[in-house]
Amino acid sequence: MRGRVALPRFGDHRRQRIGLLGGSFNPAHEGHRHIALVALHRLRLDQVWLLVSPGNPLKEQDGMAAASDRLASAGAIADGRRIIATDIERQLGTRFTADTLQMLRRRFPRARFVWLMGADNLRQFPRWRGWRRIARAMPFAVLPRPGYNRPALAGLAAQRLRRARHAARQAPVLAAMRPPAWSFLCAAQHPGSATALRAARRRA
Repeated sequence: MRGRVALPRFGDHRRQRIGLLGGSFNPAHEGHRHIALVALHRLRLDQVWLLVSPGNPLKEQDGMAAASDRLASAGAIADGRRIIATDIERQLGTRFTADTLQMLRRRFPRARFVWLMGADNLRQFPRWRGWRRIARAMPFAVLPRPGYNRPALAGLAAQRLRRARHAARQAPVLAAMRPPAWSFLCAAQHPGSATALRAARRRA
């Protein structure tokens, strides 16, 4: 797989600024790549890791492709250098994001991580197990998504964390900030949707 990289399960001491974009990637698409490229540029990251989840607790398993197929689709939009696809979450044996981030911070102690999410995920953030723990674990950046931006910024998570929000112009130093710290990045919006892709495949 072009962009798949086997990360060391027990970590290392790399000194890099790394964006973490988690998801089912069912399948991965150009919208995911767009988010990764925007984050690389705006947050001045060294890499973005596409964390292919072995199973998202908030999503129906009906219609969920095999983990190997989803990893392959993520690898197809990655380059293996600055954007890499990985199933390290499966290797770690974690199911919930809060646990995954805790283990990654422990195994890569010198890396400066930033969690990446679309506005759709910010809106449903309070549904995630340990969402406050995630916010305290590392800074996060929110990328705009068509139709979700206003509801997300008016939602529970954004309101509860309003004092930790930083202006988009501070994005280049977000990785160095002590959490909780987050920023909503103003950027072009990509209409890519895994749901739409699956529907198109069913109609074909």
